[in-house]
Amino acid sequence: MATETLVFASAVDPIGPWRDTIEAILPDVCVRAPDAAEPGAVRYALIWKPPHGFFARYPALRLVTILGAGADALAGRDDLPDVPITRLSDPEMARMMSHYVLFAVLRYARDIPAFDVAQREARWHYVHPREAREIRVGVLGLGELGGAAAIELARQGFSVRGWARSQKHLPDVACYTGREALDAFLAEIEILVVMLPLTPETRGLLGPGELAALPAGAKLINVARGAIVDEAALVDALASGRLGGATLDVFAREPLDRDHPLWTLPNVLITPHLASVAIPASAARQVADNIVRVRHGLAPLHRIDLARGY
Repeated sequence: MATETLVFASAVDPIGPWRDTIEAILPDVCVRAPDAAEPGAVRYALIWKPPHGFFARYPALRLVTILGAGADALAGRDDLPDVPITRLSDPEMARMMSHYVLFAVLRYARDIPAFDVAQREARWHYVHPREAREIRVGVLGLGELGGAAAIELARQGFSVRGWARSQKHLPDVACYTGREALDAFLAEIEILVVMLPLTPETRGLLGPGELAALPAGAKLINVARGAIVDEAALVDALASGRLGGATLDVFAREPLDRDHPLWTLPNVLITPHLASVAIPASAARQVADNIVRVRHGLAPLHRIDLARGY
């Protein structure tokens, strides 16, 4: 019989698969939605952007896990409990992200947007394919997800460059480090993939100057957080043709407002923040393992520092 409760709170993730998987691993833990949980029995929380004041209902809470790889879902809040906060670190999430990034890069590398336009106009339009090694792809952020995507792009033969705040060493990826190297990095990139965590240092990192540092006609792919890019500057660069296109999975405000100009720009592809999602079948084991560690007085794995933002 279950003796402890994990409260599950997410507006986008269904509770069923998480409940079934976690309860199968830990039969003495019951997974409940907030309205079905007895507050005094809640010891663990698995959450994504819960409402303000959410945690005050659970005085016996011992562990919080964010349903994702980023910490910004809880950044800037003043209602957090004094318990460990962890993120998910799941190889399947990294694989899913790499698939999306590879799709988006290949779409530009093989000129698919141009063929989409030609098809709508019933126009036979030939563009001679380029070899992958001729195409310079930059990955902005070389953490767990960004590093995996950069390595996969290099494996596919692209000329890959990466930028990170601290020194990184990845196979077949030319790595740049530090703010002073950012403009030089951007100046070489035909297809830029944004994969940074959202922190005070990265918020608004790609402003008008940084976007202008990219070569004319460059493409931008953002699978990180919308607030890393100045959206007004991005709209201007896309509308003027200074940027040749953008694939955007994340936005400063989500859902994207219906009247936002990004919806109607012909050189933009929009997806609703789904490049990578937590998969219960693989990630639930990590949640369960951290519960066991906390029960035994051990520090949970993948703990985050909200002051740093990751």
